Amino acid sequence: MSTILELQHLKKYYATQKAVDDISFSINTGSIFGLLGPNGAGKTTLLRMITGIFYPDSGQILFDGKKFDPLNDVQQIGYMPEERGLYKKMKIGEQAVYLAQLKGLEKNEAIEKIKFWFTKLEMQSWWNKKVEDLSKGMQQKLQFVTTVLHEPKLIILDEPFSGLDPLNANLIKDEIYRLAKNGSTVIFSTHRMEQVEEICDHIVLVNLGKKILDGTVDDIKQTHKQNLFSIRFEQEILPEHLATYLFDVKKSKGKELIIQKHAEFNNNEILQYFLGKGLMIHSFNEILPSLNEIFIRLVENTNATARAFQPVA
Repeated sequence: MSTILELQHLKKYYATQKAVDDISFSINTGSIFGLLGPNGAGKTTLLRMITGIFYPDSGQILFDGKKFDPLNDVQQIGYMPEERGLYKKMKIGEQAVYLAQLKGLEKNEAIEKIKFWFTKLEMQSWWNKKVEDLSKGMQQKLQFVTTVLHEPKLIILDEPFSGLDPLNANLIKDEIYRLAKNGSTVIFSTHRMEQVEEICDHIVLVNLGKKILDGTVDDIKQTHKQNLFSIRFEQEILPEHLATYLFDVKKSKGKELIIQKHAEFNNNEILQYFLGKGLMIHSFNEILPSLNEIFIRLVENTNATARAFQPVA
């Protein structure tokens, strides 16, 4: 699989902060890639270097197999920032045409593509409205259109569902899938971990300017699992059923049980134990951690480590 973007040992330091501290990762063409981190982690600085707004202090960026050239390659990037970059007094149609022309489209071509997107996202009647007359969700749809209508190779979406109701969020989500299927690469940045689990193929988590996690969603959840299992029986669980060294009981209620298996034992030994007690098992499922749980655990750990190494005043 080809790589659309590669970051090699990027560093960006400010007077009192290492905003990006030796970060490297690559993004495959046509993937939906999650760039995650708490506030102040370095995500925005990374995105601004990827879009040519900032230059790294050291390291380099490769775009589509070549050294990134901000003056030319930026035409192949669509960036939708979390803060809305729209002119409030300008009519929506005129504004969309203007922004499309900034990305290199001729006026007639821009109008044709805008009409296509406005129809697709049910925005046909908005052409002569002003941005200030739109709701936050309507503004978000407009900003999405102006980000993707020039068909960029790389699309960067920072909190793209902000202000959207569930119906319109699904509409935008379907378009993200379609764009990736057609060859565009999407960098998706958000604080909503459930959206990341649903949408992204691969994620990178940054904190305090450093990369602390890099991998596919499935691999990350497997790596950070904690041997937790949910078991449902045909009959109620009694205390004498749980007197064993094979596992710790995390929750027991009626016919349901949540256990943490000790690492030295396998699943078959757990099943054989309960069958030996005369219990009929209805279901036996491993509980994988959510990305939200992994995010919180890793960020808290790195924050605690950083505090431990801070010099005493």
